[in-house]
Amino acid sequence: MTRLNHLKLFGLYAGISFRAQMQYKASFLLQSVANLVGSGLDILAIWVLFDRFGHLKGWTLPEVALFYGMIHISFAIAESVGRGFDSFSGMVRTGEFDRILLRPRHSAFQIAAREIQLVKIGRFTQGLLMLLYGVFHLHISWNIGKILLMITAVISGSAFFYGLFVLQATFCFWSTESLEIFNTVTYGGTETAQYPLSIYRKWFRRIFIFIIPLACATYFPGVAIIGKTDPLGTPEWFQWTSPLLGFVFLTISLKMWKFGVRHYRSTGS
Repeated sequence: MTRLNHLKLFGLYAGISFRAQMQYKASFLLQSVANLVGSGLDILAIWVLFDRFGHLKGWTLPEVALFYGMIHISFAIAESVGRGFDSFSGMVRTGEFDRILLRPRHSAFQIAAREIQLVKIGRFTQGLLMLLYGVFHLHISWNIGKILLMITAVISGSAFFYGLFVLQATFCFWSTESLEIFNTVTYGGTETAQYPLSIYRKWFRRIFIFIIPLACATYFPGVAIIGKTDPLGTPEWFQWTSPLLGFVFLTISLKMWKFGVRHYRSTGS
Protein backbone atom coordinates (compact mmCIF):
# COMPACT_ATOMS: atom_id res chain seq x y z
CA MET A 1 0.00 0.00 0.00
CA THR A 2 2.84 2.39 0.85
CA ARG A 3 4.46 1.79 -2.54
CA LEU A 4 1.14 2.46 -4.28
CA ASN A 5 0.78 5.71 -2.34
CA HIS A 6 4.31 6.72 -3.38
CA LEU A 7 3.55 5.96 -7.02
CA LYS A 8 0.31 7.93 -6.85
CA LEU A 9 2.03 10.88 -5.22
CA PHE A 10 4.87 10.73 -7.74
CA GLY A 11 2.28 10.80 -10.52
CA LEU A 12 0.72 13.92 -8.99
CA TYR A 13 4.13 15.60 -8.76
CA ALA A 14 4.89 14.64 -12.36
CA GLY A 15 1.54 15.99 -13.53
CA ILE A 16 2.22 19.34 -11.86
CA SER A 17 5.68 19.48 -13.44
CA PHE A 18 4.30 18.63 -16.89
CA ARG A 19 1.56 21.25 -16.71
CA ALA A 20 4.05 23.89 -15.59
CA GLN A 21 6.34 23.15 -18.55
CA MET A 22 3.45 23.13 -21.03
CA GLN A 23 2.30 26.59 -19.96
CA TYR A 24 4.60 27.94 -22.66
CA LYS A 25 4.23 25.42 -25.48
CA ALA A 26 6.33 27.36 -27.98
CA SER A 27 9.22 27.57 -25.53
CA PHE A 28 8.91 23.85 -24.76
CA LEU A 29 8.93 22.99 -28.45
CA LEU A 30 11.95 25.18 -29.20
CA GLN A 31 13.91 23.74 -26.27
CA SER A 32 13.06 20.18 -27.33
CA VAL A 33 14.12 20.83 -30.91
CA ALA A 34 17.31 22.56 -29.74
CA ASN A 35 18.05 19.57 -27.53
CA LEU A 36 17.52 17.23 -30.48
CA VAL A 37 19.65 19.29 -32.88
CA GLY A 38 22.43 19.85 -30.35
CA SER A 39 22.68 16.15 -29.58
CA GLY A 40 22.31 15.34 -33.27
CA LEU A 41 25.62 17.02 -34.04
CA ASP A 42 27.28 13.98 -32.47
CA ILE A 43 25.61 11.80 -35.10
CA LEU A 44 27.03 13.95 -37.86
CA ALA A 45 30.52 13.63 -36.37
CA ILE A 46 30.18 9.84 -36.20
CA TRP A 47 28.92 9.65 -39.78
CA VAL A 48 31.86 11.74 -41.02
CA LEU A 49 34.27 9.49 -39.11
CA PHE A 50 32.94 6.30 -40.68
CA ASP A 51 32.54 7.88 -44.11
CA ARG A 52 36.24 8.70 -44.01
CA PHE A 53 37.68 5.52 -42.48
CA GLY A 54 34.96 2.89 -43.02
CA HIS A 55 35.37 1.26 -39.59
CA LEU A 56 36.75 1.98 -36.12
CA LYS A 57 39.18 -0.72 -34.99
CA GLY A 58 36.94 -3.39 -36.47
CA TRP A 59 33.64 -1.82 -35.38
CA THR A 60 31.10 -0.83 -38.04
CA LEU A 61 28.74 2.16 -38.06
CA PRO A 62 25.60 0.10 -37.23
CA GLU A 63 27.41 -1.45 -34.25
CA VAL A 64 28.45 1.95 -32.93
CA ALA A 65 24.90 3.20 -33.57
CA LEU A 66 23.62 0.47 -31.26
CA PHE A 67 25.93 1.57 -28.42
CA TYR A 68 25.14 5.21 -29.13
CA GLY A 69 21.40 4.65 -29.00
CA MET A 70 21.52 2.62 -25.80
CA ILE A 71 23.60 5.14 -23.86
CA HIS A 72 21.71 8.23 -25.01
CA ILE A 73 18.31 6.72 -24.27
CA SER A 74 19.55 5.76 -20.80
CA PHE A 75 20.97 9.21 -20.13
CA ALA A 76 17.86 10.98 -21.44
CA ILE A 77 15.65 9.02 -19.03
CA ALA A 78 17.97 9.64 -16.07
CA GLU A 79 18.38 13.32 -16.92
CA SER A 80 14.61 13.77 -17.20
CA VAL A 81 13.78 12.30 -13.80
CA GLY A 82 17.00 13.27 -12.04
CA ARG A 83 16.78 17.04 -12.43
CA GLY A 84 15.94 17.49 -8.75
CA PHE A 85 19.26 15.95 -7.70
CA ASP A 86 21.19 17.69 -10.48
CA SER A 87 20.10 21.13 -9.20
CA PHE A 88 20.18 20.16 -5.52
CA SER A 89 23.06 22.48 -4.59
CA GLY A 90 20.72 25.47 -4.78
CA MET A 91 18.41 23.89 -2.19
CA VAL A 92 21.29 23.40 0.25
CA ARG A 93 22.65 26.88 -0.31
CA THR A 94 19.31 28.61 0.26
CA GLY A 95 18.18 26.35 3.11
CA GLU A 96 15.18 25.07 1.14
CA PHE A 97 16.20 21.49 1.93
CA ASP A 98 15.32 22.17 5.59
CA ARG A 99 11.70 22.44 4.52
CA ILE A 100 11.95 19.11 2.70
CA LEU A 101 13.05 17.43 5.94
CA LEU A 102 9.94 18.69 7.75
CA ARG A 103 7.61 16.82 5.41
CA PRO A 104 6.46 13.25 6.22
CA ARG A 105 7.98 11.71 3.09
CA HIS A 106 11.43 10.35 2.31
CA SER A 107 13.72 13.22 1.30
CA ALA A 108 15.11 11.37 -1.74
CA PHE A 109 11.56 10.76 -2.99
CA GLN A 110 10.67 14.44 -2.67
CA ILE A 111 13.80 15.55 -4.52
CA ALA A 112 13.21 12.95 -7.26
CA ALA A 113 9.63 14.08 -7.81
CA ARG A 114 10.45 17.78 -7.63
CA GLU A 115 10.94 18.27 -11.39
CA ILE A 116 10.49 16.00 -14.42
CA GLN A 117 12.04 17.48 -17.56
CA LEU A 118 10.05 16.83 -20.72
CA VAL A 119 12.48 18.73 -22.97
CA LYS A 120 14.89 15.79 -22.79
CA ILE A 121 12.58 14.02 -25.22
CA GLY A 122 14.85 15.46 -27.94
CA ARG A 123 17.87 13.46 -26.75
CA PHE A 124 15.66 10.41 -26.20
CA THR A 125 14.29 10.60 -29.76
CA GLN A 126 17.75 11.02 -31.26
CA GLY A 127 19.03 8.02 -29.28
CA LEU A 128 16.04 5.93 -30.31
CA LEU A 129 16.56 6.72 -33.99
CA MET A 130 20.22 5.69 -33.80
CA LEU A 131 19.30 2.51 -31.94
CA LEU A 132 16.73 1.59 -34.60
CA TYR A 133 19.28 2.29 -37.33
CA GLY A 134 21.73 -0.08 -35.68
CA VAL A 135 19.11 -2.78 -35.09
CA PHE A 136 17.84 -2.73 -38.67
CA HIS A 137 21.33 -2.82 -40.22
CA LEU A 138 22.77 -5.55 -38.01
CA HIS A 139 22.04 -9.22 -38.55
CA ILE A 140 21.08 -9.93 -34.96
CA SER A 141 19.45 -13.25 -34.08
CA TRP A 142 16.74 -11.79 -31.88
CA ASN A 143 15.04 -13.83 -29.19
CA ILE A 144 13.23 -13.13 -25.92
CA GLY A 145 16.52 -13.19 -24.02
CA LYS A 146 18.17 -10.52 -26.16
CA ILE A 147 15.08 -8.32 -26.10
CA LEU A 148 14.99 -8.50 -22.30
CA LEU A 149 18.75 -7.87 -22.16
CA MET A 150 18.34 -4.74 -24.30
CA ILE A 151 15.56 -3.39 -22.07
CA THR A 152 17.46 -4.27 -18.89
CA ALA A 153 20.66 -2.65 -20.18
CA VAL A 154 18.87 0.62 -20.99
CA ILE A 155 17.17 0.69 -17.57
CA SER A 156 20.48 -0.23 -15.93
CA GLY A 157 22.20 2.65 -17.72
CA SER A 158 19.49 5.00 -16.46
CA ALA A 159 19.96 3.64 -12.94
CA PHE A 160 23.69 4.20 -13.19
CA PHE A 161 23.36 7.83 -14.32
CA TYR A 162 20.66 8.44 -11.74
CA GLY A 163 23.03 7.10 -9.10
CA LEU A 164 25.63 9.61 -10.25
CA PHE A 165 23.12 12.45 -9.89
CA VAL A 166 22.31 11.22 -6.36
CA LEU A 167 26.01 11.11 -5.45
CA GLN A 168 26.50 14.59 -6.89
CA ALA A 169 23.68 15.88 -4.67
CA THR A 170 25.00 13.97 -1.64
CA PHE A 171 28.40 15.65 -1.79
CA CYS A 172 26.61 19.02 -1.64
CA PHE A 173 25.95 18.34 2.06
CA TRP A 174 29.66 18.98 2.64
CA SER A 175 30.72 21.12 -0.33
CA THR A 176 27.46 23.16 -0.67
CA GLU A 177 28.20 23.68 -4.36
CA SER A 178 27.94 20.86 -6.89
CA LEU A 179 31.35 19.39 -7.76
CA GLU A 180 32.24 19.85 -11.43
CA ILE A 181 33.90 16.43 -11.57
CA PHE A 182 30.46 14.81 -11.57
CA ASN A 183 29.54 16.63 -14.77
CA THR A 184 32.74 15.26 -16.24
CA VAL A 185 31.64 11.74 -15.37
CA THR A 186 27.97 12.07 -16.40
CA TYR A 187 28.23 14.04 -19.63
CA GLY A 188 31.75 12.84 -20.32
CA GLY A 189 30.69 9.27 -19.60
CA THR A 190 27.92 9.58 -22.17
CA GLU A 191 30.41 10.70 -24.80
CA THR A 192 32.75 7.85 -23.87
CA ALA A 193 30.15 5.07 -23.82
CA GLN A 194 28.71 5.96 -27.23
CA TYR A 195 31.77 4.23 -28.70
CA PRO A 196 32.92 0.63 -28.05
CA LEU A 197 35.08 0.48 -24.94
CA SER A 198 37.73 -1.62 -26.68
CA ILE A 199 38.94 1.34 -28.78
CA TYR A 200 40.32 3.13 -25.69
CA ARG A 201 43.61 2.64 -23.88
CA LYS A 202 43.80 -0.01 -21.15
CA TRP A 203 44.06 2.44 -18.21
CA PHE A 204 41.06 4.39 -19.48
CA ARG A 205 38.99 1.23 -19.95
CA ARG A 206 39.67 0.19 -16.37
CA ILE A 207 38.13 3.42 -15.07
CA PHE A 208 34.81 2.71 -16.80
CA ILE A 209 34.82 -0.94 -15.76
CA PHE A 210 36.09 -0.99 -12.17
CA ILE A 211 35.70 2.58 -10.84
CA ILE A 212 32.78 3.95 -12.84
CA PRO A 213 31.16 0.74 -14.16
CA LEU A 214 29.31 2.39 -17.03
CA ALA A 215 30.59 -0.26 -19.49
CA CYS A 216 28.66 -2.89 -17.56
CA ALA A 217 25.39 -1.18 -18.47
CA THR A 218 26.15 -0.51 -22.14
CA TYR A 219 29.22 -2.02 -23.76
CA PHE A 220 29.17 -5.58 -22.39
CA PRO A 221 25.42 -6.21 -22.91
CA GLY A 222 25.72 -4.52 -26.32
CA VAL A 223 28.41 -7.01 -27.34
CA ALA A 224 26.15 -9.88 -26.23
CA ILE A 225 23.21 -8.49 -28.22
CA ILE A 226 25.30 -8.07 -31.37
CA GLY A 227 26.70 -11.58 -30.89
CA LYS A 228 30.26 -10.47 -31.48
CA THR A 229 33.34 -11.81 -29.74
CA ASP A 230 34.48 -9.19 -27.25
CA PRO A 231 38.00 -7.90 -28.10
CA LEU A 232 38.51 -7.52 -24.34
CA GLY A 233 37.98 -11.26 -23.88
CA THR A 234 35.06 -11.13 -21.41
CA PRO A 235 32.99 -14.33 -21.08
CA GLU A 236 29.45 -14.41 -22.38
CA TRP A 237 27.91 -14.99 -18.92
CA PHE A 238 29.46 -11.73 -17.70
CA GLN A 239 28.09 -9.81 -20.68
CA TRP A 240 24.58 -11.02 -19.85
CA THR A 241 24.76 -10.33 -16.12
CA SER A 242 26.80 -7.09 -16.14
CA PRO A 243 23.72 -4.76 -16.26
CA LEU A 244 22.96 -5.79 -12.68
CA LEU A 245 25.85 -3.57 -11.57
CA GLY A 246 23.91 -0.48 -12.66
CA PHE A 247 21.21 -1.27 -10.08
CA VAL A 248 23.85 -2.07 -7.46
CA PHE A 249 25.47 1.31 -8.12
CA LEU A 250 22.13 3.11 -7.63
CA THR A 251 21.51 1.24 -4.39
CA ILE A 252 24.92 2.25 -3.03
CA SER A 253 24.28 5.87 -4.09
CA LEU A 254 20.97 5.97 -2.20
CA LYS A 255 22.67 4.60 0.91
CA MET A 256 25.27 7.35 0.58
CA TRP A 257 22.39 9.83 0.35
CA LYS A 258 20.98 8.55 3.66
CA PHE A 259 24.41 8.96 5.23
CA GLY A 260 24.61 12.53 3.93
CA VAL A 261 21.15 13.42 5.24
CA ARG A 262 22.06 12.12 8.71
CA HIS A 263 25.10 14.43 8.74
CA TYR A 264 23.35 17.47 7.29
CA ARG A 265 23.67 20.48 9.59
CA SER A 266 21.56 23.06 7.73
CA THR A 267 22.74 26.47 6.54
CA GLY A 268 21.80 28.31 9.71
CA SER A 269 19.83 30.90 7.71
